[in-house]
Amino acid sequence: MKQRYTLNDAQWDILLQDVALNFDDLTIKRGFNYYKQGRVHQFTMPDPGQIEAIVEGNEPYRVGINLDSFGVSHCTCPFENGCKHMIAVLLDYTEQQGRSVHALVNAKVTANPKQAYKPAPGHVPGRPVIQRVETGNEAKIKERAVYIQSMQISEWHELFELITAPLANNTRNTRYASDALISIDRAKSPLTPALEQLFELHARLYVLGTLATQPQNQLYTSEAFWGYHTLIAASELQEDIRQRLDRELKITTDSEHWHRVAETLAYLRGHMLGKSKFNNFFYNSYEQLWRNWICPTLSGAEFYLEELQQLTFAEAELGASLQRSSLILAQCWMHFYLFNDQEAWTLLNGTRNINAFQPDSVLPFLSALSDAEDWPRLLAWLVELDPLLGNLRNDSLDEYFVYWETAAGHLPGANQPMWDALIRRLPFSRSQYEQKLLAHGKWQQWIDYQLSRGSEPLDYRVSVLQPMEKHAPEMLLPFYHQAVERYILNKNRDSYKSAVKLLKRLAKLYTKMKQEARWELFIAALTDRNSRLRALQEELRKGKLIP
Repeated sequence: MKQRYTLNDAQWDILLQDVALNFDDLTIKRGFNYYKQGRVHQFTMPDPGQIEAIVEGNEPYRVGINLDSFGVSHCTCPFENGCKHMIAVLLDYTEQQGRSVHALVNAKVTANPKQAYKPAPGHVPGRPVIQRVETGNEAKIKERAVYIQSMQISEWHELFELITAPLANNTRNTRYASDALISIDRAKSPLTPALEQLFELHARLYVLGTLATQPQNQLYTSEAFWGYHTLIAASELQEDIRQRLDRELKITTDSEHWHRVAETLAYLRGHMLGKSKFNNFFYNSYEQLWRNWICPTLSGAEFYLEELQQLTFAEAELGASLQRSSLILAQCWMHFYLFNDQEAWTLLNGTRNINAFQPDSVLPFLSALSDAEDWPRLLAWLVELDPLLGNLRNDSLDEYFVYWETAAGHLPGANQPMWDALIRRLPFSRSQYEQKLLAHGKWQQWIDYQLSRGSEPLDYRVSVLQPMEKHAPEMLLPFYHQAVERYILNKNRDSYKSAVKLLKRLAKLYTKMKQEARWELFIAALTDRNSRLRALQEELRKGKLIP
């Protein structure tokens, strides 16, 4: 890929220092040989401080160089520290920049001696050290990291900002998120298991928040391109956060660290209620924090009532910048936990005029009731929410009717409302409707529905129709006959072949019903009626349906 960025003199000096500090002479020599052999391929620079390339070694190795924060550079080869593949990529980069390749090969001599690195006690001679010369910023990080255990959550986030400052101009993508988390983890001091659980959660929440800030130097990147890769990174982070919140909380209400759980709640509340690109992600984490960590730990109504009050304060404070859909959902959860279902339903019904509201965001309420095996309450919520969920599609619709099926399996009174809900959503609920008709043995209704739609029998797997062929073959006759006539009317060879496939099935059905004479009359009449269609006659003979 054509080089886009120019390496200035100050950056060149830093690169020389990085190579001098992080690679030994033998590794540099081997990397130089790889460079001369042309083993570096697919060289790209996603942003000014990031290099990515493939180096052919024993197998293709993927190399990533971070020029702004060299410590997070990496290679997929087995070597744990600076390797020859990284040197080969840096030499290729040096050549593209018009700099002296030999100066980089001799970096231990050409680098500024004032910046020389003195190995730490216990360092193994000959082993490269992935470490940068300590700058003023790094000294601040080292000084503050000692006090992580006594810091407030807000101070953790200030520390994260210091640590990730060298990455500020990097493109907001999955690589940026990975580098940021690696940098934070390396700066972390030893923590207790409970604190480490919260610290790692907040590291990811912080990086999620920074994804919404586009680097100022990315003017060459289109907004659509930037948004897509940022959304992928945010989605992956959200999944990581979800998995962490699924784990059991290691802090109890009488723990000295419980106040940090409350601070986490306040942090998520602020981010989900503001007008942010990723406020939905923060809302999801807020909901999971309550459901998986706070509710299983708390007893009594005080905390839920206090949270309702905090949400009211936030509404007044944020004013026009309030994300109202997140506010309503959060309030609904508090009423849900307080068993004030009517208040929650009233709030949800008020979301009909909110454009940003996503109907599938209420499905977790049904999930919580299903997990609790509270079947009467689940049915009540299904009935109340049904008018609100008319716009559900695809996977969300599948999930919705799984809850209906679950309720119907435990409560006889849920059966008819489930069928009513399915029918109201046709044609969008077609897949769910057909599946449930077959699962409940409602074959006549299934056939009637297919006939009304003009469905093609050949679109269905044989296994779908086998139960009917075995137990009620007469029901399939109109379905197959209608399709055969439709195929023949198309008057083309492919349609004739499809008609023959179905006619063979019909022959088996008539045999199964012991009505061979009726079949003979039908096939004779069909042949005579379409005697001028030579192609059809040929296909019928090939299928051995007529002599």
